[in-house]
Amino acid sequence: MFGTNQRGVNAYAKVGLETGVSAASPHKLIVMLYDGALAAIATAGVQMDAGNIQEKGKAISKAIQILDNGLRASLDKEVGGEIAANLDALYEYMSGRLLHANINNDRQALDEVRGLLADLRDTWNQIGGTAAASPTQPAAFASM
Repeated sequence: MFGTNQRGVNAYAKVGLETGVSAASPHKLIVMLYDGALAAIATAGVQMDAGNIQEKGKAISKAIQILDNGLRASLDKEVGGEIAANLDALYEYMSGRLLHANINNDRQALDEVRGLLADLRDTWNQIGGTAAASPTQPAAFASM
């Protein structure tokens, strides 16, 4: 009559995520995108190691979507100048490496992208500590 408990948990989690997104600052939204991509890559690694091709593909596709439709789409190349252009090229490179990892079951390519994203996330968090005191955000992400 009430459905499964898991469906209720999933609905609750979705509401929590949506609330978190709507209440998040532009800086926090970028952190959430990095976290989502890193989580998807971690899942892809587990699935790759287990030989589960379908789930590996889903996880890598999710990471690519976050890179392309989240991180790259949030760049303001006019305001961000060279930094935004370099980030755009790096995100494009990472998407290509993830596609390569998916097609070739290349764990090294997956780990390479994970490392790059982790470094970017750490740097972004460091910027956040100084940006929190300032009402402006880094110019590369001015469109957010």
